[in-house]
Amino acid sequence: MKRVLMIAYHFPPLAGSSGIQRTLRFVQHLPGYGWQPLVVTADPRAYERTSDDLLQEVPTGTVIHRAFALDTSRHLAIHGRHLAWMARPDRWVSWRFDAVRTGLRMIRDYRPDVIWSTYPIATAHLIAAQLHRRTAVPWLADFRDPMAQEGYPANPRTRESFIQIESTAVREARFSTFTTPGAAREYRRRYPEAAARIVVLENGYDEESFPSTAPTDRPPQPLNVGQLTLLHSGLVYPMERDPTQLLRALQALKETGMLAPGQLKIRFRAAVHDAMLTRLAREHAVDDWIECLPAVGYRAAIAEMLRADGLLVLQASCCNAQIPAKIYEYLRARRPILALTDPAGDTAATLRAACVSHVAPLDSAEAIAAQLMAFVTELRQATAAPPCPEIVRQASRRERTAELARLLEACQGSGA
Repeated sequence: MKRVLMIAYHFPPLAGSSGIQRTLRFVQHLPGYGWQPLVVTADPRAYERTSDDLLQEVPTGTVIHRAFALDTSRHLAIHGRHLAWMARPDRWVSWRFDAVRTGLRMIRDYRPDVIWSTYPIATAHLIAAQLHRRTAVPWLADFRDPMAQEGYPANPRTRESFIQIESTAVREARFSTFTTPGAAREYRRRYPEAAARIVVLENGYDEESFPSTAPTDRPPQPLNVGQLTLLHSGLVYPMERDPTQLLRALQALKETGMLAPGQLKIRFRAAVHDAMLTRLAREHAVDDWIECLPAVGYRAAIAEMLRADGLLVLQASCCNAQIPAKIYEYLRARRPILALTDPAGDTAATLRAACVSHVAPLDSAEAIAAQLMAFVTELRQATAAPPCPEIVRQASRRERTAELARLLEACQGSGA
């Protein structure tokens, strides 16, 4: 069996990030395609939150080495402050030193055929770049989303470090993978000399995390008895997933009498910014429509999606080249979806391809009110359509792993 050395910060027992799923599911499924994963990740002390719920899903016998790492903001700050260079390119840059030592030892002991590293922790690509240069083992850089963007990171020196890291990865890695067509297009524009080696490898859902008899019509056990419930599962970013216009739309529907209290509930699960949501709901006098609930384990979150009357997507136009990872769980849940996102973005394109028709820009209260009312009407009449089954099947993590295995095969013997 061939071997791949995987450099990934996001790995169990880290909690609170959907980014774990990509690496974890590749680790699960790669052996079925003839590849043994060897994992270099961070010591759990570096994680802000941990949970054991996904540890049991790591295949028995997987080779995992956890390199020493600290979180600069928690472990190296004095009175809550630290020097900027200590967190450049990210707060976990200390991981780099022991991870390189660990990686070199693993390359000597296991002789992997390919190195794979994954962003959004930029230090992972720094580690992989050093290992590639020192051993000449071919490298596949998994970006997922764009790194350096206009205004991001806000610190100019950190942004410059991002540019240096991404240019090194695109130049030296055999392939650079992105989760959306828009991100891949942007990087082909930035690095035209590497365009043929920039590839889309989307996120997906894990079939094994879903019950074998997932419902395809109205769930028998509603989340809120007597009320339609729309579920938003995951983070609500103040800018990238700003809910302000949604709450204004709710206020308008309330004031016109089109929606009354008790008819609809919008549930935000693990939004993190609960105080912001509560404040906005109060300001727009729609407290009765909103509920904020804490994070639950991955499988519990999946079970909640299956019971929701509808699933809610929030994604601003500044993220048109990104697709929230939970979109794929939404598709597999086969519940009707309301997408508040730019119709010109990759999120909307993916959902339209899956026959999702209710899409409105996140920044237009008027458009949201129209789509929300139409969506609620269809839910009431039991005519709201779930995503197309064939498109759902193609989005499984197992299918994505087959794509990754083909790329790993193509890396062999190709050099940088």
